[in-house]
Amino acid sequence: MRAFRALLADAGGVAVLSVQAFFAFFRSPIEWAPVLNQLDHSGIRSWSITALTAVFTGMVLALQFAVGLESYGGSMYTGKLVALGIVRELGPTLTALLVGGRVGSGFAAELGSMVVNEQVDAIRALGADPIKKLVAPRVLACIIALPLLTMLADAVGLFGGLLITMREVGVTSQFFFTQVTDTLGFVDLMHGLAKSVFFGYFIAIIGCFVGLNTTGGTEGVGQSTTRAVVNISITVLVSNYLLSTIFVAIYG
Repeated sequence: MRAFRALLADAGGVAVLSVQAFFAFFRSPIEWAPVLNQLDHSGIRSWSITALTAVFTGMVLALQFAVGLESYGGSMYTGKLVALGIVRELGPTLTALLVGGRVGSGFAAELGSMVVNEQVDAIRALGADPIKKLVAPRVLACIIALPLLTMLADAVGLFGGLLITMREVGVTSQFFFTQVTDTLGFVDLMHGLAKSVFFGYFIAIIGCFVGLNTTGGTEGVGQSTTRAVVNISITVLVSNYLLSTIFVAIYG
């Protein structure tokens, strides 16, 4: 019961922080420089780990489908299954988990250290809004960065799937891409990209919330970092199912 009350309290705190961040960002003057700085931190610096994970995910997925479907005579459809699997699910979800572990933990550690060192209180004492300065740019940057990283993961994952499908099934690259274009539609692309927008929001807002509620000195900063990674990972996986259910019910 205590854990359930704590969960509700955290959910309410995240909701309140979300509303505060939204109104704080659009309150004049609007500052884009912090957003671009956080976009570099959360997006550009995460491209390598995103691409590396995506290419091997596509390769493994293609290998499993090619071998598994061979006994049923369906290995020629490997390209279709790889395309749907990566674009609808694995691309956005794995990207969110990796970026969430890297970026979300960084947000929690940065803000947690500022709380412990009373820098957040100093910002308030100077008459500035710490939500506008610290939270809003991070949230907006992640909302922008995650769809871009997801598109990169989709492209690289399909390339990895192409290489293995050509080797295992013996098809040409033209045949593979014909299957991909015949299988994927606008709804499939939006299915994954729309989820990545939500994932970006969850990563940033949870990381910032945990960081701003850090207590206990430097030891508390370490605990907040771990807590942020765990909470972000669970939220991404649970929301992935819920969002998939909603999108499938609406768009099929």
